[in-house]
Amino acid sequence: MSDVAASSVEGELESLSLVELAVRRLSREILSGKTDPGERLVEEHLTRRLGISRAPLREALRLLAQQGLVEHVPRRGVRVATLSDRDVQELYAVRDVLERHAVEVALPVVRDRALGGLRAAIDQMRMATAVGDRLRVAEAHRRFHVELVRLAGNQQLIAVYESILVKLQLYMAINLRREAEVAQPIDGVHRHERLLAAIEAGDPAVVLHELADHGARTYLR
Repeated sequence: MSDVAASSVEGELESLSLVELAVRRLSREILSGKTDPGERLVEEHLTRRLGISRAPLREALRLLAQQGLVEHVPRRGVRVATLSDRDVQELYAVRDVLERHAVEVALPVVRDRALGGLRAAIDQMRMATAVGDRLRVAEAHRRFHVELVRLAGNQQLIAVYESILVKLQLYMAINLRREAEVAQPIDGVHRHERLLAAIEAGDPAVVLHELADHGARTYLR
């Protein structure tokens, strides 16, 4: 390989690594609830804060837009993604329907080891809560609910459910942030522990009752 080609490849790898760094940093800030829906992301401020040029930053913002975390507004630049109040409530309603179906199909669980994913999610939640890592707490919350739906053994159901969570993830993070302002951080762990206990007991009615009383969405608006 020529020196020019080698330099080109190295430059591309360097650029890609900067893009990846920017994506991880910005997604962490958004999903930890440090930024609110609709908040503007000013390129000049971001390049200075992240220590990168405009080219990798713009590519990072393009990738974040694909994930649904930011949106480009004509003549106004880039902002953290937004959903209307009605959109959020409708998405939560769909999530509830999918979870209810999964519970009614899956319970009682025949094999105890099928609950391993739920237990691992709670362990992750507990450790993240202990160190105050809000992003990992939010990830653990999402993981728990995905593992709950996974119990139904329906891959199409999981795919649809995860698409709903992708749209809701920013608002779920805001819920957790606002919940932390009025409740003890460990309360979220205890809430999921109660839900797991109900799943282990195998009574769909009890699980659905816990899910109905589960919502950190109370803190959304």
